[in-house]
Formats: sequence, structure tokens, C-alpha cells
Amino acid sequence: WFVFPLQLIFEKEGVYLHTNAKRSNQDTTIPGFIRIVERVSKTVEVHIQIKGGEEDTNFDPGYEPDWAVISTVKKDRDHAPVKESVPQGFLISHWAFSLPLSELYSLRRARFSLGRNFLVLTSRGGHPLPPLHFHRGGTRELLRALHRYIILDPSPVDGRLFLAYPNDSGEQSQAFDRLQLLDDGGSDLVTRFIHDPYATTFGGFSKVTNFFRAALRPPESPIHPRTVQDPSLPPQPDDEPGFELITCGVELGPRPDVTRGQPLDKWEEFLDPEGRVQNPERIKELVFRGGITPTLRKEAWKFLLGFYPWNSTRKERDDILRVKTDEYFRMKVQWKSISEEQEMRNSLLRGYRNLIERDVSRTDRHNTFFSGNDNPGLTLLHDVLMTYCMYNFDLGYVQGMSDLLAPLLFVTQNEVESFWCLTGFMELVHQNFEESQEAMKQQLLQLSILLKALDPELCDFLDSQDSGSLCFCFRWLLIWFKREFSFEDILTLWEVLWTRLPCENFHLLIACSILESQRGELIGSDHDFNTILKHINELTMKLDLQSVLRGAEAIYLQLIQCKVRRVL
Repeated sequence: WFVFPLQLIFEKEGVYLHTNAKRSNQDTTIPGFIRIVERVSKTVEVHIQIKGGEEDTNFDPGYEPDWAVISTVKKDRDHAPVKESVPQGFLISHWAFSLPLSELYSLRRARFSLGRNFLVLTSRGGHPLPPLHFHRGGTRELLRALHRYIILDPSPVDGRLFLAYPNDSGEQSQAFDRLQLLDDGGSDLVTRFIHDPYATTFGGFSKVTNFFRAALRPPESPIHPRTVQDPSLPPQPDDEPGFELITCGVELGPRPDVTRGQPLDKWEEFLDPEGRVQNPERIKELVFRGGITPTLRKEAWKFLLGFYPWNSTRKERDDILRVKTDEYFRMKVQWKSISEEQEMRNSLLRGYRNLIERDVSRTDRHNTFFSGNDNPGLTLLHDVLMTYCMYNFDLGYVQGMSDLLAPLLFVTQNEVESFWCLTGFMELVHQNFEESQEAMKQQLLQLSILLKALDPELCDFLDSQDSGSLCFCFRWLLIWFKREFSFEDILTLWEVLWTRLPCENFHLLIACSILESQRGELIGSDHDFNTILKHINELTMKLDLQSVLRGAEAIYLQLIQCKVRRVL
């Protein structure tokens, strides 16, 4: 391909080029390889070479691609000669491409049809190469090789698009400034992780650990500025994170050992003569460390879930209970007084009632409080959920909320108190149940970012089996692991999470702890997407809560001890 001496930097076979299948009845899967080479002349030039051989009629990708790429380079299309379609910066010979890295504008990870991942390289002239499918893996190795020569900066408007910049000290310093590696005047990795539960926290967290995402818009290319409407951009993919890039300037360090404590077993000693809680932070620390003894849960939960203020006196709590009782029954009367005729004309309420009746009939029926027919516990479960529909018209009832209420009702043994504890719990998780599911998508993205920083090898394996989206963790996050642990363990887990210690997103670290506990079973096995999903689902009731909590806290301590250094 070149007349100058070449040094091979990277080579990977098993890379398939894909062209527009909808414009041709012929097979459009072309096996080949990708290389990175240095050309040594007066100056060093680095090129990406992609070459495809004869079409492999035995390889079936399992779907029909539905995207458009450069359609004028296919050798059997006489109506579009190759010479007239060669973008500036490319060298093309049939299915051989060479692109100087100085001309690389962006890399984009795309996912089409049945979920296969593709890499799309685009030149500074805005011309994309045909999508590349790494049938045998190798994208991580390719990115490591590229990182020797360029910086890949995530686009803020598309989490799967990465812009290329020269890898010299000035540009790299600017890239680190854009990523705000040492913002807020310190090098504590999780300052924002502790204080902000969602986008801001993990935006900052991901900036420090890896080049996953950018919080600020990177500078536009002076050659080819891009906008969201730019027609030369590759098609917008589904909502998924971009691929992992190279860890840059971060050392996680060793993971410390963690021990758990004893449950909180004293309450009165924390109260002053008027009944105020003297040291709520100490109580939260004890609850986080060991949970609460069963006899104290009924009282302590009402504080943890905001039914009673920590600084309230006994008399004030009596007044709160009286007011809240009246308010509850006013709302309950609203739906109880609706006649059958009225409900026939209220499809929304009728739909809520049908969902609630269906879910109540199958919620925790193994527990004696809800077992058997005509159980009063089931009636209370139904009535509290119906009343919540009156309390929160916008949200109403969504499947899974019965799972949240059942332990509250079991512990409080009281309709009114369980209702107001539910409203406090829903303040923490209501976004999980919103129709858009944006909060759930965001949490799965955050979990993916965390796991990539903590265990890249496990992430690589999951990605290779089309499981990198962690969709099997959806139920974990939706109802806070309610169906993964025993009923008694869930009481402990939830009270630990309600302390909001040591950070707002501790439930994500619990998910990481569970996943890492299964790495030995997953990595090196013959698992595929279906068997991974089956294995994760079969963990139900088999997980050791204390081990999982120790692992999650150890992860947290490992992260806060992380030392960040500038790379100049």
C-alpha cells in the first residue's frame, strides 16, 4: 500500500466490513483485517488500514443491516465508479482503505438490528467508512493502540461518538481541562459522587476514571463543524453508552477488607427527655453498619423514611400521626366512594385497580402476613396502593410498587403508617416508575460506567456476549433487589440504603458487588446472552447479603482512596 518503510503497530483479523444490504441482493459481509502502521518518511505518519477479501458466503450475521454507508466503493457497482467517490484523505483499492490518523475525525460505536456492535470511522471531510464488526473481539486493543497517537474525546450530545484530537502535550492538557479532572479544588474521586445521586455525580465520576463521556462540549473541528442536524453524522443509535476507552491517569489501588457491625439494638438512649433524637447521624451510621433489630424497626423506619422528623418531640409526633391519619382516610374515601357506574367511565382508575388486584394476589404470598385466601393483609395492601393513586395522580400505580409496600406493611402492621412510609420510600425511587424509563436507563448507564472502571475484563466478556447493556440488572435497580434476597434480608438491605450512607448511589455499588461475585462463574465459561440471563435470574435467594454489603462498601472505600494524577 505504501512505498515508504512501514512499522506494524497493531493488527486484528476477523473484522467484517458491511455495506448497504438493502440495495443489493448479494451477500454484503466481507471478512478482512485492520492494521495500524507507521510510515517513516521525513516525518512519521500513522495510518489505519482496513482490507477486505472475498465475500464470505458462509458467515451469516443473523440480520439484515438497515443503515447506509459509503455506497460507491463496492466493486460491482458500475453506476458509481470508485475514482469519483474517494474522499479526501482515503486511499481505496476495491475493499482496501487507508486513512491517516491526522484525517480521522471521529469513531462511533453503532448497534443495529439484533444488537451487534459496529465501529464506524469518519474522516475530517465527513465521510464514514463502511461499518466494521469485530467478530472475534478486539475493539479494546484497537483503542489502546490508537491512544498512543490520538485522544478520543466523548461527544456531549452522543454518548457513542468520540472525537479525535492529536496526542501532544498541549492538546492532552486541554482535554484534561475539558474533562475537569481536578475540579472543585481537590483530587477526591467521589466528592460529587457523594453529593449528587445521578447525572452530575456520575458525569464527574466517569470523567475522572475513564474517557467515557464529556460534561462540556468539545471544540468543533475547524475543518468540518458538526451539528445535531449534520447529515454526514452516522445514524443516531439507541440510548446506550459508548465503548470503553483507555483508563487515563487513574489508579484504583487495592480494595480494602471490610467488616460489618451489630444491629442497632438501643433506641431510648438516643432520645432527650422530650423525645427528640439527639444524634441521628450516629443512628444512621449504626444502621448502615449492621441494620436494626426487629423490635426497633417499627419506630426507626418512620424516621428513616421521613414520616417523623428527627428533631420532633413525642407530642409533635402524636400531632403528626393524628393529622396524617385524617389525611389518609380522606384520600381513601375518595376512591371508596366512586360507584361502579362512575368507574366504568374512568378508564384510568379502572386500570389502576385491575393492576393492583392482579399484583396484590401474587405479592409475598409465602409470608404469613399475606398468605392464604381472604387474608386481611392482602386487603390492606390493596387499600394502601389504591389510596396512593389518590395521593399521586400523576404516577398512579405501576407494577412493582406492591413489592415496595409489602415489607413496610409487614413491619409497621399499620395501614396509615405503612402508607406514609411508602410515600417517603417513593420519594427516593419514584423516577424508577416513570413511563419514560429515563431514570432506569440512566442508572444502567451509570452501573455500566462503574463496572468498566472496576472490572474491565468482566465488562469485556459481557460485551462479547451482547450483555454489556446489563439489562438483566433492571429488576435489581427498579425495586431495590426485592426479589433477589430473602424477605428478612430485604428488611436489612433497605434500612441500610435508607441511611443514604456512604453515598446516594450505594445501590449501584451493591449491584457491582453482586456482578463481581459472579465473575468466576461467567468469565471463561461457555455462557452466551441467554445463559448469562438465566444464570443471573437464578441468583434469586442464593446471595449472601452480608458478603454483598461488605463487597459494596469495599468498592466505595477503594474509589475514595483513588489517587488522580495529571498526565502531561
